[in-house]
Amino acid sequence: MGLLNRLKGRYSTLSIIGMAKNAGKTTALNYLIEEAMDEGICLGLTSTGRDGESMDLVTCTEKPRIFAEYGSIVSVPVKLYEMADAGLEILRMTDYGTPLGQILICRVVESGYVQIAGPLNVRDHKLLCAEMMSFGAEMVLIDGAIDRKSIAAPGISDGVIIATGAVISRSLKKIVEETVHLVKLYGLPELPDGNIRNSIVQSRDAERIMLFTRSGDVRSLELKTGLAASRFLDEVIDSDTVSVYIPGAMTLSVVADIHPIKFRHTGFIVKDATRIFIESNPWQHLMKKGFRVSVLDSVKVAALTVNPHSPSGYSFDHEALLQEMRSAIPDIPIIDVKLGGD
Repeated sequence: MGLLNRLKGRYSTLSIIGMAKNAGKTTALNYLIEEAMDEGICLGLTSTGRDGESMDLVTCTEKPRIFAEYGSIVSVPVKLYEMADAGLEILRMTDYGTPLGQILICRVVESGYVQIAGPLNVRDHKLLCAEMMSFGAEMVLIDGAIDRKSIAAPGISDGVIIATGAVISRSLKKIVEETVHLVKLYGLPELPDGNIRNSIVQSRDAERIMLFTRSGDVRSLELKTGLAASRFLDEVIDSDTVSVYIPGAMTLSVVADIHPIKFRHTGFIVKDATRIFIESNPWQHLMKKGFRVSVLDSVKVAALTVNPHSPSGYSFDHEALLQEMRSAIPDIPIIDVKLGGD
């Protein structure tokens, strides 16, 4: 049984993210498109930006193009419609705008290469996915574009497929460590229902840093981000503080100046793990000091794909990388698409 068949019953929409550029995200997408064709699964294909072009518009390097199979449902902006090699039947012109024009929902009537794009916000993406499924898509794959990790946010899709590999590091151990770290971040515990969660969700100040005390008091700070504010946070966190909600990015600069003893009685809360930008080693050091983080929404990791080749010219043995990754993350499907999946 192929990967998509294993996931189809659990996920209607899946985002594909790369841990870095050239991690093999588009290669993984093309593999899943081919697998769907072999197994008779009608896919919907969209993106959080523009994808499918033959040249990376940021690095000016060649990149894999997206090959859409017959019967697929794709979202294509008006200005890219005529550029498609695939034959496209327009099913609907939507109201979702992009810099490249309104989004067209199309059915592929002749297989070929296509450039896809999608709406610019979470709400419209969810509506677009629902529309694509109403036209016959059994699953929708959302391809990340410029900001590759942000589309893992729970509001975008039901789960994510993470592309990782040699581009992360010349050290096999480092590749595995950083991938395991990301998977663990995405699985951070969700903040349970209760007064603190309700206060964050319902508050008009949910875009500000919020402090919660043992006595039930809530204090909103005149800060919308914790970046470079760790000294101030150290001053305001006292022995009565049980939780701190950080609405923006969680980086080392948010907590660097907070006295470690305060980690023992104060936990931190973020919206979801895509807001956390702390690498594996410093994260482990924080954990040893008692640092704790919970999320309003966890991210469901559906599968991993590994790419043993780096564009810098070095590579790892396919089987060695696959074996090390499966040993470290045994409970998630992991495939090397160049080897044909499992």
